Amino acid sequence: MSERQRPPAVLLEALHKRFGERVILQNLSLRAEPGERIALLGESGSGKSTLLNIIAGLEPADAGRVEVDGQSLVGLDDDQAAALRRQLIGFAFQAFHLLAHLTVQRNVAVPLLLNGVRPLEALERAATLLGRLGLGTRLDSPIRELSGGEQQRVALARALVTAPRVLLADEPTGNLDPTSARAALALITELSAESGAALLLVTHSHEAAAMADRQLVLRQGRLEPA
Repeated sequence: MSERQRPPAVLLEALHKRFGERVILQNLSLRAEPGERIALLGESGSGKSTLLNIIAGLEPADAGRVEVDGQSLVGLDDDQAAALRRQLIGFAFQAFHLLAHLTVQRNVAVPLLLNGVRPLEALERAATLLGRLGLGTRLDSPIRELSGGEQQRVALARALVTAPRVLLADEPTGNLDPTSARAALALITELSAESGAALLLVTHSHEAAAMADRQLVLRQGRLEPA
């Protein structure tokens, strides 16, 4: 399928989400094309992380259309959503969610192994990407020995290693010093461009938002231009 024929990387229509009496998202729509970089801005608690979780199939929407690369997430059970997520989505979480009992290299190799990549190839691909993130000397280190900034780079590598169709990044440079943050942003941009992935970046950083093609603000449950 040519790039012109491909469906949107992300398509949301009339999305609604509430927690109890609190409306988080209402009648929200978004279309992200392959290769497009979108910065999602908004006040803390406005629903940005919830929006990423819905796109990733980690939380269900109450109503609306949710598609990733032409595949609907609506009505999927947990196993089906996990399988689609492994195939199409990379997610760099704000809280990392790394596996403490595994080494740095094996943490990054896990998504590849779950997708059926041979162990040796998975470890080699993980090592190559970690090297590009400045962690080539920490491959065998336990996660607990890493600084917060180093753990964040491992989380980025894990999100990027499968060359996903959609990359979701929730404050991916929040724990990095300015130099490391710029390097990480450059790598996110470079690798998403290489794979043609759409990038949805939740950030409070003006520097991070400036690298996006579009900046959208989540306000009162809807997205609008910044």
